Amino acid sequence: MTFHDIFSKKPLKEKPSPTIIVDHREKNSLVIAELMSLGIKIEFQQLEVGDYIVNSTAIERKTISDLISSMINKRIFSQLESLKQYENPLLIIEGYDNLDLKESNLNENAIRGLLLSIILNYKIPIIFTEDTKETAIFISLLAKRKKSEFSLRAKIPMSDNSRLQFILEGFPSIGPITAKKLLDKYKTIKAIINASEEEIRFILGKKADKFLELLNKKYGSQEELLSYSERPK
Repeated sequence: MTFHDIFSKKPLKEKPSPTIIVDHREKNSLVIAELMSLGIKIEFQQLEVGDYIVNSTAIERKTISDLISSMINKRIFSQLESLKQYENPLLIIEGYDNLDLKESNLNENAIRGLLLSIILNYKIPIIFTEDTKETAIFISLLAKRKKSEFSLRAKIPMSDNSRLQFILEGFPSIGPITAKKLLDKYKTIKAIINASEEEIRFILGKKADKFLELLNKKYGSQEELLSYSERPK
């Protein structure tokens, strides 16, 4: 007589580790190590908005010292304005319990007023975390939710001329002055792409190498697909 193990279970299929996009300036953050320990794959890019892109959510992470300095130099307001152009913006404030108003020289109500403005005027939710570990836990939970397609660029209303300039400024080493110079000469993106290498080098000089390299790079190259954790050290 043969007995069957009625309690045996079929092996579960292992789910692929979620990948998040992280701004390259966050490389030295302890949040990265915490995320990797939680099984999250990291892909570093130069983000125009936010520090982390998780599915369709753009996250700006600020330690309490970052928050205070950005209040003093008023950088916080332009950052919030850019962040809210994403479908799901989110602000993470890390280490709020360590706030020392005496060292910051800020009025307590000034910080409260900013937090109210972020929530009510900018319509951006805030998560307060104790440290980098708790920040990573929140981000990992968000990453493990059902994925949806997202754009790395915010949906910003702009004129056709501004949009053409915006596209060119996405290339490495191409700022507003160089972008306008290219558009003044060639008028269209198509004409710029079809221009000879000699013409591009004449206009861009040393900047031409990276510009041409990106023009000829194939999407999905193995080097770009490797996550930070998988790259050889």
